[in-house]
Amino acid sequence: MRIVFGVIRIVAAGIIIAAIVGQLIYSLPTVPDVGMFIVNFFSYFTILSNALAAAALLVGAYYCFTVRRDPSWFNLSLGAIVTYMATTGVVYNLLLRGITLEQGRTLAWSNEVLHLIAPIYIVIVWVLTPGKSPLRWPSIWAIIAFPLVWSVYTMIRGPIVGWYPYPFLNPAQPGGYGAVAVYVVAIAGFIGMMACAVIGLSRTRILRPRR
Repeated sequence: MRIVFGVIRIVAAGIIIAAIVGQLIYSLPTVPDVGMFIVNFFSYFTILSNALAAAALLVGAYYCFTVRRDPSWFNLSLGAIVTYMATTGVVYNLLLRGITLEQGRTLAWSNEVLHLIAPIYIVIVWVLTPGKSPLRWPSIWAIIAFPLVWSVYTMIRGPIVGWYPYPFLNPAQPGGYGAVAVYVVAIAGFIGMMACAVIGLSRTRILRPRR
């Protein structure tokens, strides 16, 4: 069973990487400043979370082929990425679907992979993949560290370059920084809830293989 999941992880990682590269290549001919665009492109939480997911899937495939149980550090890393991908899927489909982002142009199939298919797949992987170890509840602080760092980076860089990856982070919107604060707090709360769900699922005996 572990071998089968290893192969699936490689295929899924390949599809995610193809979606990221496909969107990047599709957008490049339409942008005036390639260097700035590339930095902006990899400042989207969606792109970062999917890139991390692809890397984790490849590492996880290696462990599927070589050991019976994933190491604890990998379980924590994958749990964090599941949280980020679930957040990406929910936030995009509730707040951003139908809104044009400043990424040149949107490649339809890539957009669906990055915002819908990959998040759903990653959550399913977390539930079904054999060989997981239960996460400890204090792990929530490690899981939410990356989104906090990304938020600080985004809000510091935004005024400097005059660009924000998502409209709800732009203080030029009605309500200014107050509206931004509301969105950030709401999304942070959602990330915290997702992290709790991910940790809880890892500790559910029904979803863990017997030793």
